[in-house]
Amino acid sequence: MSYSRQVSRTLHDEHLTSIDLLGRVERALARSEDVDWPPLAAALVRQLEHEIDRHFGFEEQQLFPRMADAGDGDLVELLSEEHESIRAVADELLPLARATAATGTPDAGSTATLRGLVLELIERQVAHIQKETMALLPLLDDLLDDDTDRELAFAYARD
Repeated sequence: MSYSRQVSRTLHDEHLTSIDLLGRVERALARSEDVDWPPLAAALVRQLEHEIDRHFGFEEQQLFPRMADAGDGDLVELLSEEHESIRAVADELLPLARATAATGTPDAGSTATLRGLVLELIERQVAHIQKETMALLPLLDDLLDDDTDRELAFAYARD
């Protein structure tokens, strides 16, 4: 999909990266053998921390207030609720992913929990990304003017 604003393009690119990583993790869980866990788990940890801290924070602090002011409060409320739902799964998943990255393999006792949390994260995050792709990103193309888009893009790049 093509977006006219830097902010929309940046968020879209991050969404694609998230989907790619979640797919690799899901395939690894399906195989469960011959998986190079440390880099995969480390990538998952980085993605979760980035998604929660930076991406969601940017949307909530910089974009959602502008959207609400423009009359899109219902969408803001829905996306905010989904952020909280994803955060809840990430809070449980992060310690397991960190341990897997450190030890090189999922702990035998936590493999089922890790698998369940990853699948839950995939379900929630992919659905959320689809909503943002269909509603948020096109809205930003209309909502942001050139100067605001540039300022927000620079601010996001600095964080």
